[in-house]
Amino acid sequence: MGCGSCSTGGGCAPSGCKSNGSCLTGGCQKMEVYDWLSNLDMPSNYTPFQVIEVKFKGARKEFYLNTDNIYLEIGELIAVEGSTGGYDIGHVSLTGELVRMQMKRRKTPLDQVTRKIYRKATEADVEKWKLAKDLEWETMHKARTLALDLRLSMKISDVDYQGDKTKATFFYTAEGRVDFRELIKKMAETFRIRIEMRQIGMRQEAGRLGGIGSCGRELCCSTWLTNFKTVSTAAARYQNLSLNTLKLAGQCGKLKCCLNYELDTYLDALKDIPDRIENLQTEIGVARHQKTDIFKKLMWFSYPNQEDWIPLKVDRVKEIMAMNKKGQKPSNLKDEAVELETTVIIEKTHDYENVVGQDSLTRLDEKPRNKNNRNNNNNNRNKNVNPNRSERPERVARPVQPAQKAVQSPQKPAQPNQKTAQPNQKPAENRKPAENRKPAEPRKQGENRRPVEVKKNPETAPAPEGATAVDGEAPKAPSRNNRNRNNNRRRNKPSDKPKNEEN
Repeated sequence: MGCGSCSTGGGCAPSGCKSNGSCLTGGCQKMEVYDWLSNLDMPSNYTPFQVIEVKFKGARKEFYLNTDNIYLEIGELIAVEGSTGGYDIGHVSLTGELVRMQMKRRKTPLDQVTRKIYRKATEADVEKWKLAKDLEWETMHKARTLALDLRLSMKISDVDYQGDKTKATFFYTAEGRVDFRELIKKMAETFRIRIEMRQIGMRQEAGRLGGIGSCGRELCCSTWLTNFKTVSTAAARYQNLSLNTLKLAGQCGKLKCCLNYELDTYLDALKDIPDRIENLQTEIGVARHQKTDIFKKLMWFSYPNQEDWIPLKVDRVKEIMAMNKKGQKPSNLKDEAVELETTVIIEKTHDYENVVGQDSLTRLDEKPRNKNNRNNNNNNRNKNVNPNRSERPERVARPVQPAQKAVQSPQKPAQPNQKTAQPNQKPAENRKPAENRKPAEPRKQGENRRPVEVKKNPETAPAPEGATAVDGEAPKAPSRNNRNRNNNRRRNKPSDKPKNEEN
């Protein structure tokens, strides 16, 4: 098969084709026809049919004469005579006797086929044809801009270039007639080609552009549907569909073509259903019609102020209608109700439990929990995971014991990185026990701390608290972090201590 127009760039193996280019229809093109006569042996004196069916962009198919008897296969690219001169490039869609049958179906006489097939497409023809196809998207947007500047009520939906890049056909949709003479002049000046304008309908536009329908599949008009039949709202009424235009309309804005697919089946089923039935007269009261199942041929009725619906067969309903016309009434419709088959629901048992809570109907109604509750839950989970884990004992305040007398030791030279004794610190033996100490008086607001005398001579000055000394060097001042720690310790100690007279 020829894949010159395939956008996948896979040669003869399109990426979307599951058969990798070896389809029974001869290719992956739209509306292909299977040549079931290709494998049959023809008689010896048989002359092949000279007309060839050629397919172009979209759903356009035309017939051409093969006067030179060129051997052609389905899917090959050929150069054919253009409609207004020049040549065009297309794919062979059908050959042989099936072309004769297609001409009869489309009511095309043999005398009207006048255009000829020139040759098989060469490499130069294919390159020029591809360049022309690449210009279609840009040309369409420029043409739309020109139409908007002229304020024309039309929509240009597609552009089709001829194979020799000398002519372009513009397809547009409009509600009425449009005077596009000025538009053609401007487009001819802009693109420097011959212009042809062709008006199409909304359904044809959707077929050319393509898309995905509400059913999840490609549009029927862009894949296989060629003949567009009129669709009316009566088709929806016969099928008991809601007359909602948003659901019944397709992408083209018209009623969906698939509404006609099952219409004949519904019409056959409605033949046995009585028309215009509203109620039935009985001795108990009037039974009103509620619902009809045309395939099961059942009709449901109900009495006023009662919720139960009574199913009856269509034949019995017709008999009751005939009795009512004669003035007769049945006793009670409940005695003639049809027993419906009850469906048994089997509950499936699952081995797993509802861990996440997905089966709860009120799982989304619960209020969001606070972060504190989440943290508590996490702690409780950790305890449950390790039940034998011993908890950390609480800290118990130890009783304060009186200071013992320190044993005096001979002074030793200062070691490196070792704290020296504080000069202002009192010996432990002169301190009173903590039980006999007076509590510290609270400091008044605005009262300053006692000034500290600072000596400028570093040699004679005592080492500050927390300083370290190295052999042969003066003691160094503590770092900023050590100062803050020492200040905090001083603040925590009682400020006013009773002085010992012995000291």
